[in-house]
Amino acid sequence: MTPDQAVPGGSRTPVASGYEIEELTRTYSKVFWRIVPFLMLCYVVAYLDRVNVGFAKLQMSQDLGFSETVFGLGAGVFFFGYFLFELPSNILMHKIGARIWIARIMITWGILSALFVFVKTPTQFYILRFLLGLAEAGFYPGVILYLTYWFPSHRRAKIVAVFMSAIPVAGIFGNPLSGWIMQTFSDSKHFEGWQWMFLIEAVPALLIGIATILYLDNNIRSAKWLSEREKRLLEDEISAQPQHAGDRTKHSLRALFADSRMWWMSLIYFAFVTGQYGLTFWMPTFIKSTGVSGAFNIGLLSAIPFLVAIVVMNVLGHSADKRRERRWHLIVPALGAAVGFSVAASFAGSTAVSIVALSVAAAGVLTCAPLFWSLPTAFMSGAAAAAGIAVINSIGNLAGFASPYMIGYLKDLTHSTATGMYVLAGMLVIGAIATWLVPAKLVNR
Repeated sequence: MTPDQAVPGGSRTPVASGYEIEELTRTYSKVFWRIVPFLMLCYVVAYLDRVNVGFAKLQMSQDLGFSETVFGLGAGVFFFGYFLFELPSNILMHKIGARIWIARIMITWGILSALFVFVKTPTQFYILRFLLGLAEAGFYPGVILYLTYWFPSHRRAKIVAVFMSAIPVAGIFGNPLSGWIMQTFSDSKHFEGWQWMFLIEAVPALLIGIATILYLDNNIRSAKWLSEREKRLLEDEISAQPQHAGDRTKHSLRALFADSRMWWMSLIYFAFVTGQYGLTFWMPTFIKSTGVSGAFNIGLLSAIPFLVAIVVMNVLGHSADKRRERRWHLIVPALGAAVGFSVAASFAGSTAVSIVALSVAAAGVLTCAPLFWSLPTAFMSGAAAAAGIAVINSIGNLAGFASPYMIGYLKDLTHSTATGMYVLAGMLVIGAIATWLVPAKLVNR
């Protein structure tokens, strides 16, 4: 693999003057390999601890007598805590620094994930999910903000797509792992399989949280592994990007909340996140409903849609940056995902058709998430980006509450997952239409 292939945007003519293309490519290669794989590993662990409750449900609901609605509410209440603390968390990270703050997030969520071993009642389940949301708030938008410190807007779609490949990676490896743990350790040493899963999968968050303190740098200027010329090159690229020239006034919270663009972005993200968490929380249940039995078998089949998604999201991320086109690179996968959910709902009796349809749905919704962030970060920068990314992500992630709860409620009501999947398809169509209404000149940079 050449540097231009490995590093998003590596072949692009430099924005900042006075540097050769080879020097720019070499420097961004160095930055990419230093920070992006590590952040991706962090997000694999984060996402696994966030959604492994979907796998725990296969045993947990029966063991504890939880209805589909109770489980859906518990899965979703995570996002209330996430919503409440996300904006303060991102502002604190901007002030304190990414190294300490991201480490704090990972260590606290690791501890709370382990405590799920002791859940016995719905109330305990709700409280721990809420606290887990508080603990993890700020991680994802914090990383998106952190990447804006290193990469200019015209390089960011592919960078974020690579980072967010952690979601399908977590599904590819995490789902079979969760199924294997639950099946292998069931009723071992007085713990059920789902309890062992929570305990074992909490350990990486603690270890990587400690590693973050030793490894991560707060910004370009504090990176000892960069030469002075490399630091100046990166800083010149950041300062030369379009939003710094045209949007300098958008730095107060008051101006941010008065900006209609931010609220429109929140609507789009809410629609896309509805599909994303509908898929990731309920994938094991969707597949089980087609007649598949055994936690490990369900885990293996659940990995297939994520394998497809990891290819599609990176191909479209590369295409979006190469063409500097954002809207249609979101609209097409959103509509594709809507078709995938609809087909899966219509052919729920066929495992093969459902897996193909869920693969299309996964490729669509997981592609929308990273490519979406090239929209708001095209016109937000500095302190406005810190607050704006957090607000958009907070509002959007309320769908993380609405989606699991809605599907659980509809499943209890209709004794089928089909109605919930049609609703997910409808939300993705709304997101596609809202994206189409965004002026191209605002975001195609």
